[in-house]
Amino acid sequence: MDKKKRDRDAGAAITGRLSEDLGRLSVLLGGTADLNASRGFLGGVGWAAATIEGMASTQLLSEAVLRPICAMASGKETSAGLFSLISERAVLTTDRKTVRDLNEAAELMFAGFAVIFVDGAAGAVAFGVQGYDKKAVTEPSSEHNVMGSQEGFCEALRTNISLVRRRMKTPQLRFESLKVGKSAGTDVALAYLFGRADKRLVSGLRKRIEEADVDTLLASGALRPYLEGGRDVRLFSEVSATERPDVVCARLLEGKAAVLIDGTPFALICPSMFFENFATVDDACSKPYFTALMRIVRLIAFFFAVVFPGMYVAVANYHPEVLTLKLLLNLTASERSTPYSLFVEMLIITLLLELMKEASVRMPKAVGSAISIAGGLVIGDAAVKSGIISSPLLIIVGLTATASFVIPSLAQQTSVLRLVYIIAGGAAGFFGIAVVSAMIMTNAASSGEFGLPYTSPLIPFRRKAAADILYEHKGGEG
Repeated sequence: MDKKKRDRDAGAAITGRLSEDLGRLSVLLGGTADLNASRGFLGGVGWAAATIEGMASTQLLSEAVLRPICAMASGKETSAGLFSLISERAVLTTDRKTVRDLNEAAELMFAGFAVIFVDGAAGAVAFGVQGYDKKAVTEPSSEHNVMGSQEGFCEALRTNISLVRRRMKTPQLRFESLKVGKSAGTDVALAYLFGRADKRLVSGLRKRIEEADVDTLLASGALRPYLEGGRDVRLFSEVSATERPDVVCARLLEGKAAVLIDGTPFALICPSMFFENFATVDDACSKPYFTALMRIVRLIAFFFAVVFPGMYVAVANYHPEVLTLKLLLNLTASERSTPYSLFVEMLIITLLLELMKEASVRMPKAVGSAISIAGGLVIGDAAVKSGIISSPLLIIVGLTATASFVIPSLAQQTSVLRLVYIIAGGAAGFFGIAVVSAMIMTNAASSGEFGLPYTSPLIPFRRKAAADILYEHKGGEG
């Protein structure tokens, strides 16, 4: 493989013959229409500036590079003198690099660089004059808060790096530049705090990123399976995603690492723990007793979203003695008017809930709100009045849907586990729920990356660090 790479680089070496090099560059890029090459003469020496349209700023190229070169060049220049002026003597931009082959020049052009060729010089100089359009820094769309920062990541990698650097002005903050993708290399930045992050964690993540077998990265989720080690049998993910720079900084201070990917506003944090899903940015701005109350509410919401529908089916079918007599009579009366069993009803309405959630997410916002109104009022009310679904069941599902929105980071697990618990409760009652719960807890407790258990600090139990489950404990272990 190394010999093939050397042969490829040798075949793409810049010869110094300007017309030939520009022609070979066009052939290398397949004659793409967005290749721009402007040619001219300075002191009798030919030169050319090559860029990719839409990636480099023509104004910045003209003001910061071409105009100073023309002003500094003498009336009579040699090829070596002009190349030395551009590459060494003139301080034009801080982002400057000398290249010797066309492959490297093409990669830099795709990253927004302008590459200047000089006739007679076996090399070229690349200047960073990026000018591509990008989304401005806006409020996070999926992680809202009241008292925290209102800035979220955007699609530009350099901008995202600066958002983290602005909050952590320390030389210990390191960013490693990596590329992922065999066909189209995507820029990836591995962020960590030197001296605080475990070396095994950093080296392990670096290796997994470099070995990721993908053509290109179009979303952060495409890289997540490789960071997890390719173990898809786990219910929960040891890699979390966030679009908040302050959350990334908080996790870096805990000794974790973050992966920023060009083209996506979500950063990946590794390793992640289960109880971090119940913490928010506002917790650090609240009193400990209020933070503890809110986290208990979120834990209860997760229980309602996952277990409550299956438990309701189990109680109604197998354990009616748990209910009071009056509640049992009301439940029996409501179920007599429906054509299906309680178990089938619960499955139908749960699947309808997932259908409406998916429709509201995929459709435009204006239409999505209309779908929510139609699903909640029209379909729900019509289903109860027609006798297809009983009224108590609609209340249970409504409470479940509301609770599932409290923990958005566990939305995928919540949707799947809810159906699993309904099937377990309908098939074997409390015994089925107990068996499924044991299997889920075993799966979660056995998960963990780089020596950090996913259920830590509860399993294994660490007394000092366990306080972090309920509030921001300042004196405990990390």
